[in-house]
Amino acid sequence: MKLNIAVLPGDGIGPEIMTQGVAVANAVAECFGHKLTYREALCGAAAIDAVGDPFPDDTFRICREADAVLFAAVGDTRFDNDPTAKVRPEQGLLAMRKKLGLYANIRPVQTFKCLLHKSPLRSELVSGADFVCIRELTGGMYFGEKYQDNDKAYDTNLYTRPEVERILRVGFEYARRRHHHLTVVDKANVLASSRLWRQVAQEMESQWPDVRVDYMYVDNAAMRMITEPTFFDVMVTENTFGDILTDEGSCISGSMGLLPSASTGESTPVFEPVHGSWPQAKGQNIANPLAQILSVAMLFEHFGLKDEGTLVRRAVDASLDAGVRTPEIQVEGGARYGTAEVGTWIVDYIKNARP
Repeated sequence: MKLNIAVLPGDGIGPEIMTQGVAVANAVAECFGHKLTYREALCGAAAIDAVGDPFPDDTFRICREADAVLFAAVGDTRFDNDPTAKVRPEQGLLAMRKKLGLYANIRPVQTFKCLLHKSPLRSELVSGADFVCIRELTGGMYFGEKYQDNDKAYDTNLYTRPEVERILRVGFEYARRRHHHLTVVDKANVLASSRLWRQVAQEMESQWPDVRVDYMYVDNAAMRMITEPTFFDVMVTENTFGDILTDEGSCISGSMGLLPSASTGESTPVFEPVHGSWPQAKGQNIANPLAQILSVAMLFEHFGLKDEGTLVRRAVDASLDAGVRTPEIQVEGGARYGTAEVGTWIVDYIKNARP
């Protein structure tokens, strides 16, 4: 297969983890006889510095013309503490999602047996946790009407029926492919937008009679994720709730550096780690590249290349079992590995595991 991939390293640790993600993709392509071509583009603070726009038109064109986008992270401390900044790196990420019509964010949360002790939760609670959060990505407060002055501010949490229907459809289909259990997360006791979500979901239930559906307020869902994460199979929710809950999911796996994601919809799909740019760690060779590498696995699987994705996942599991880990999940008293060393180990594993 031939795939044209847009590469957006972004800011902070983005370029470092992207280097490892591309190296793994190339190793898999060589192993299976695929041809990958890449076009790199600016996004985030790097794009603001270069052209004054966090998602320039050239970047949009490169993404739109690609088969897939491999994205790392955006964000810079120069903007984090400046609430008056009119242009921000994160606007580039939102613009990419909106312009490409990427309304469905797929975020798997899973545990690794050798890392159960790294979770702040008790091992017996998180053992066996394996679920997917489907987050609506182009609506809600992030994109609704906004206003701010010195004394008042508001964000509008706007959703339309078609927006709700299409993301719920993704949730139902994922549940059907997994264990036939869908949890719709909302705040229908307080928010009108959530009542629309619940109404539409209840109307759609009959179209998927083989899927068991339950409804949960977001505060209860946040608690249930911590106290009984194995309850969930597929969770579907709106933009803001999904952003918060999926970051909470990192407590289950033991590190946010282990969680990949895919964003799909009307145009080119985007594959990215769920973590941020961690600018304080830039250039220190300590960032965990596994979420970026697992995003590569999701990229291959999106195009039906299941064996290729499986090989990447097997290589990641092998690296963890061998203790080849970055500092935040390092084996106590074990050898120290950096971003580059972990990536190189995984590439070597893939090259030595030719089918």
